[in-house]
Amino acid sequence: MTATAKPTDTDRIFERHRGRAFAVAYRILGSASDAEDAVQEAWLRWRGTDTAGIRNPEAWLVTTVARLAIDQLRTARARRETYIGPWLPEPIVSAARESDPTPEDRLSLADDISMALLHVLERLAPEERAAFLLHDAFDYDYGELAALLGKSEAACRQTVSRARRRVQETHPRFDTSAREHARLAAAFSAAISSADPQALIACFTEDVVFYSDGGGKAIAALNPIHGADHVMRFFFGILKKRPEALNARPALVNGLPGFVMTEGETIHSTLGFAITGGKISALYMMRNPDKLGRVEL
Repeated sequence: MTATAKPTDTDRIFERHRGRAFAVAYRILGSASDAEDAVQEAWLRWRGTDTAGIRNPEAWLVTTVARLAIDQLRTARARRETYIGPWLPEPIVSAARESDPTPEDRLSLADDISMALLHVLERLAPEERAAFLLHDAFDYDYGELAALLGKSEAACRQTVSRARRRVQETHPRFDTSAREHARLAAAFSAAISSADPQALIACFTEDVVFYSDGGGKAIAALNPIHGADHVMRFFFGILKKRPEALNARPALVNGLPGFVMTEGETIHSTLGFAITGGKISALYMMRNPDKLGRVEL
């Protein structure tokens, strides 16, 4: 039997910063599986580098992962242009909780990985997306961005400003508490359970949008559904056709209250929400089985 190799200092340093490297890659790519690939490639490069001369391992790893993610995103964009139906980010799901997140949790769990924000970020060019996230979510200064992107600080400042403006135009920030978000998720669930169309419409803004991602591998709406009445009718149409074994479990979907739907021991879908002005303004349903592999029962 071969003895298990003990972790080296190099291994321990990498593991210490793995979480942050994954966080950067996921936010740039919107795909947990692709983010894992970027982190793994960074690990291989880390192992092949003389790390003794690296004074700031975290900066080295984040820079490496970000560059890898930007390159991956450029390739992914071509595939997403031929994607069947709306493309949504791969959900990160965790157990639901009753209390509001701590201030430390807010950055890592909800604000910058919400489905709403990641969906909007799909409209940015890869370098715009990376620059915006690294500056606004991870506090990288313009000098660090310049070194990472190979641009001047002035160019990076313009890139971040342009990206921020485009994001704010379509994703205004509202400080909705976890309790308020959970209240609306519960109201949505109660309206569905009681088959009350007016109660469901009352949960929505007038211009609510429903997105569902089946990727051509599961039944889903091929186009976004707009308007409270249309979204209500769509959901009650689903109710009539749903499998008897379908069960909805409260969960955190990208850091905010939502649901995981199960059919027996199989993950059927996830559902997340965006909240605007105290009502649900967007719904994001993931049905593509390729993007549900990391979701646990």
